[in-house]
Amino acid sequence: MAFTTRPVVMGTHGMVTSSHYLASEAGHHALKQGGNAIDAGATMFFCLTVLKPYIIGITGETPILVYLADEEKVIAVNGQGPMPAAATIGWFEDHGYPLIPEDGFTPAVVPGSFDAWLTLLDEYGTMSLGRVMEPAIRLASEGFPVYQTLRSRLMDFAERYLKEWPTSAELYLPDGKVPKIGQILRNPDWAQTFTMVAEAERLGKKAGRSAGIDAARDFFYRGPIANAIIDFMQTYKCRDVYDQEHHGLMTLDDFANYRARFEDPVTVNYRGYDVHKCDTWTQGPVMLQQLNLLEGYDLETMGHNSTEYLHTYIECAKLAFADREQYYADPDYAEVPLKRLISKRYAYERKELIDPDRASMELRPGGMTPIRMEEGPEGGDEEGDTVHLDAVDSTGNMISATPSGGWIRTSPVIPGLGFPMGTRGMMLHLDHDHVEKLEPGKKPSTTLTPSLVMRAGEPYMVFGTPGGDRQDQWSLQFFLNHIDFGMNVQLALDQPTVHSSHFPGSFWPHAVFPGRVYAEPRISSDTIEALREKGHEVIVSPPWSHGRCLAIRYDPETGVMYGGASPRTGAPYAIGW
Repeated sequence: MAFTTRPVVMGTHGMVTSSHYLASEAGHHALKQGGNAIDAGATMFFCLTVLKPYIIGITGETPILVYLADEEKVIAVNGQGPMPAAATIGWFEDHGYPLIPEDGFTPAVVPGSFDAWLTLLDEYGTMSLGRVMEPAIRLASEGFPVYQTLRSRLMDFAERYLKEWPTSAELYLPDGKVPKIGQILRNPDWAQTFTMVAEAERLGKKAGRSAGIDAARDFFYRGPIANAIIDFMQTYKCRDVYDQEHHGLMTLDDFANYRARFEDPVTVNYRGYDVHKCDTWTQGPVMLQQLNLLEGYDLETMGHNSTEYLHTYIECAKLAFADREQYYADPDYAEVPLKRLISKRYAYERKELIDPDRASMELRPGGMTPIRMEEGPEGGDEEGDTVHLDAVDSTGNMISATPSGGWIRTSPVIPGLGFPMGTRGMMLHLDHDHVEKLEPGKKPSTTLTPSLVMRAGEPYMVFGTPGGDRQDQWSLQFFLNHIDFGMNVQLALDQPTVHSSHFPGSFWPHAVFPGRVYAEPRISSDTIEALREKGHEVIVSPPWSHGRCLAIRYDPETGVMYGGASPRTGAPYAIGW
């Protein structure tokens, strides 16, 4: 039997995974209290915003995929907030910006996550919002032990906090110092804020469950929370990466007009498995394009992580991500030729561009003239990160969500609330001809991309990972490890991965590194050298530094659930019973 870093967690009553073990425990407890997968997912989300504030916050965004067992259908939740009405290309041009900055107040979008979870809970949850939020409120009030990754990130932020952001320093640098590992970190303002949200729901639900959730929504988007956010952004100027200081562009009307919504997922069939993703306001369809391309190859015969397999995988990724760069955007603002992009015929035509012996150095979107790539701009290849969560309950409901944004790295904590604003607008462009050009009310296309799989009309699997542009590369390799190479969930998660940065990055400053591939060192040195001989610029990453993928496999015949979590970063965990 092949060695795995952790056992495959098996159960029949319920299973959860998330990017922090304390959040997983809370989601697990929600299931044991009689909640369904939606209740468990929401519980984990709120906990993660407290536990991992450097990569997720309450003012961020969340794409969600759900399989509803009673209705036998898959739905998506669009939890991406839009740019404010005052955000225009002209405003940024008039102020001399070459790109939308990654930090400060000007890239702020309307918070989407909170309403996404409220909308889903209202329609399909069973627990009250207050009950769902209670574990997170307790974590914020009583505190939790600081762990290595959180301490490391706070060390990165400390200088800015102390010099510029006193509200962030007060919360995350107790006594002016980075907390030690094991030190208890509390966020009393966060606890108080959402205790008041829960009280608004309690008073409102005297008129019914939905009325209570509406009252909580109003408290956040039209009441004290929105007012506190706008007041802070209009009275405090925040410096950004271009050394400019500005107030925010957001208004109370931007908040009041926002609602998350249900949508149909985007789907392709791969070797008998129906893989569901969110629309092009995420990068999700890029995985579906890769699957269509790869379906034309016998991957098993090539051999797992062989030169032939990895070269083919990388070249397919380049083609799919070239289309993402050329065509993907908020479908409310752009005519995305999605039906064609995810068609089998299109993949068959595109596959002919792949040279089995040579790495391409061009960006080749379908129907366009190939572009010879040049490295740049300066700014490195580091990306923002995020969290992921999955849950399956005993009736077969499944949920997969990749919440992100609203992190403490790029915006200061709002006084009295305990959290900052998000800066997702950095992903839009000031180029008038770019499909992702900035427009008032437009939703940035994020890299956030949960996955949900059905087989023969039955629920099969939910999975996903943090990782920015690398998400649909790492999670796809996990899926192929399981489907094409027959690995169990944990073994598939443990395998070393590669990823390409050949295409323009989604995050500021949209850096591109033509032909560059990052490989974990457990991939053989002979394979790495053979890839270099084909023209790939292979960078060997530190050990165990790639995909932080999480997954749950469900067998509807036996009711058995199989959960797994990548050991990378140490905190993710699967729990079931």
